[in-house]
Amino acid sequence: MTRSSSERNPYRVQVLERAIHILQALADDPRELGAAEIAERLSLHKSTIHRLLMVLDQHGLIRRSDAGKYTLGLKLFELGSRAVKGVRLREQAQPYLERLTRQTGETAHICVLDRGEMLSIAHAEGARSLRMPATVGRRTPAYCSAVGKAMLAFLPQATVDTVLAAHPPRAFTDKTVVTRAALLADLHQVRIRGYAVDNEEIEKGLRCVGAPVRDYSGQVVAAVSVAGPAFRITRSRVPAVAQEVLAATCKLSAELGYRRQDHDQSPSQIAQ
Repeated sequence: MTRSSSERNPYRVQVLERAIHILQALADDPRELGAAEIAERLSLHKSTIHRLLMVLDQHGLIRRSDAGKYTLGLKLFELGSRAVKGVRLREQAQPYLERLTRQTGETAHICVLDRGEMLSIAHAEGARSLRMPATVGRRTPAYCSAVGKAMLAFLPQATVDTVLAAHPPRAFTDKTVVTRAALLADLHQVRIRGYAVDNEEIEKGLRCVGAPVRDYSGQVVAAVSVAGPAFRITRSRVPAVAQEVLAATCKLSAELGYRRQDHDQSPSQIAQ
């Protein structure tokens, strides 16, 4: 008799597999199911099923009706919506990143704020032999990266405080901003000009320019940056690179449903 893939898997965790099987059973049936029905379908003891149902219910993954039967919970909808949103954002951002790479010759990224750090979810690499290495899944501090400052500048102060409490600033180079006052002043400048600059703050010789991405509600949900050697992205070139990044983030934001307000500045006005 051939063993199933789960039986052959040395990393299987029985309690997790059983919980997943419960969720799948509820997903497969349009009706509410009682504990006895679920136990019978999964060939498990009712007491085992009851304990798992209690935990899943506590976390909102399933919902118990007044009749004592179960359906899938709204927490699954929330998690699924976030996953779809992340996939959609990556897919929609990719053409803009590739265009930025062609326009600037440098590496382009899109990142989201995750647990107080910036998480890269998509990138496009420049064709030059000396370029910023790009890795999806790479994490960088929010307080000293262009993408991070581009987001923090437009988020509530309470969110900024939470990020700084979770990841107290420390110096990566002699140019890293590490004091609260200096960082808040930097974020103020980001709000004025519309874009952020990592001026060799994470790595000596690396300069990045980033701008925020907004969704249909106007909320900042991500940031795009262009990164390259400081000798190519010189201080004098930063405004031109910023204008390209801002044009990309404005178009991407519009694709996500954001409608620019009449009082908002255009990319050409901001990047001056």
